[in-house]
Amino acid sequence: MKKLSFICFMILLCGYISGCAAKSTEPLSHTEVLFDTVVTIQLYDTEDSGILDDCFALCRDYEQRFSRTIDSSEISRLNSAKGAPVSVSADTLELIQKGLYYGQLSNGNFDITIAPLSELWDFKNNSGEIPAAQAVEETRSHVDYQKVIVDADAGTVQLLDPQAGIDLGGIAKGYIADKIKEFLLEKDVKHALINLGGNVLAAGGKPDGSAFQIGIQKPFADSGEALTSVAASSLSVVTSGIYERYFEKDGEIYHHILAPQTGYPYENDLYGVTILSQSSADGDALSTICLSLGLGKGMELINSTEGIEALFITRDNKLHYSDNFEH
Repeated sequence: MKKLSFICFMILLCGYISGCAAKSTEPLSHTEVLFDTVVTIQLYDTEDSGILDDCFALCRDYEQRFSRTIDSSEISRLNSAKGAPVSVSADTLELIQKGLYYGQLSNGNFDITIAPLSELWDFKNNSGEIPAAQAVEETRSHVDYQKVIVDADAGTVQLLDPQAGIDLGGIAKGYIADKIKEFLLEKDVKHALINLGGNVLAAGGKPDGSAFQIGIQKPFADSGEALTSVAASSLSVVTSGIYERYFEKDGEIYHHILAPQTGYPYENDLYGVTILSQSSADGDALSTICLSLGLGKGMELINSTEGIEALFITRDNKLHYSDNFEH
């Protein structure tokens, strides 16, 4: 599923790394590879390892339902149904509806039916092969979020184009992070850091009242060097960047954020966009949308959206902040 590799965020836990001699101040922490990336969850105000186990059980359950590459998942069943309605769980239905909302908001720049193009380019395994123009055009014709029919009463989803396919990689990790945070709050865990492969969501801040410091990777830096950092307390920090999955050929960079209108990677003045929001699912989708729009239109969208702030990295590695971004 989408977005940053683990090194795209360096979690700078000041006071934990060097000044925490007392065991009680160390977080309860676990790391696993899920969603094709590294997942780390840290709990600061509980010693109940069962809560941490339950968080990862939730992650595995969501992966088994949302992944388009697991044959038994709900998304795979939908994609292989050849246009027939498919019954899905309430969570899958909710996530698809949220994805369709952002498709409408972005006029199709964000499109959860991007799966055929994602499979054609196959950035996970592609070492430099550009698909044939005819194949791109044919595949692009099957990408259209408006041909997804959701029947909430019946609990079914239908793809009107039998060759269409849904890929929730642009929003699923954010949604899952939100659900994990909800679960932790139900368990009275108020200080936690959830990192789903770079989609970072802070439940509260550190127990001492300070915020978590989340590093934003310098684009194309092999070492995972941080370009800057942002403070996060009860806040989601999600970055989309063209340096996450890409290959270079004949001096051109081909990255994984594909334009449904053309079938090729978006081309504009941006390397990456970081979204600060309460909802990680919102941040997930908006980071992709803003990256597709470029600096000018992306900044205009964020400045007109209440409760959302953004940091844009242009191709000269300069930082551009939305109007109310605190830095």
